Amino acid sequence: MSAIRQPDLRLLFSHPAHFLSLGFGSGLAPRAPGTFGSLTAIPLYLLLAFWLSPLAIALLAIPLFVLGVWTCDKTGKALGVSDHGSIVWDEIVAMLPLLALAPQTGWGYALAFALFRVFDIWKPWPIRWFDARIKGGLGVMLDDALAAIPAAALLYGALPLLT
Repeated sequence: MSAIRQPDLRLLFSHPAHFLSLGFGSGLAPRAPGTFGSLTAIPLYLLLAFWLSPLAIALLAIPLFVLGVWTCDKTGKALGVSDHGSIVWDEIVAMLPLLALAPQTGWGYALAFALFRVFDIWKPWPIRWFDARIKGGLGVMLDDALAAIPAAALLYGALPLLT
């Protein structure tokens, strides 16, 4: 890795990989970029919902995950830190299936967001184990995908109470 670099607008627009991995700019937030990245998934989901069903959006997360392995790795190398906090494509991609599962209401999206943030920040076992051992773009993407699983389970369990 090169010397640690702070992300900025110049980096954001220097390559499509950086534009994606920095969450269209949401990763440049000075505080809590992961939260801003997760929030960015909501308007993206709503935009995609004009053309795609919730199931199609959830399935779209698979190729977006694969794309993220490459983009996040490239940006991590440019920044000199494999999982720099400004890299938020992983949050965006992990949120899409949760938003598809959630009731299609503001409260449903808010609950999906809150549950994901809890597990993404907390990183209970085995998420923390994978996060510590798998580096590079795959590691960046994997821990967030894994955090979405218990969030989805709780969200699914709450569905009867929400509908």
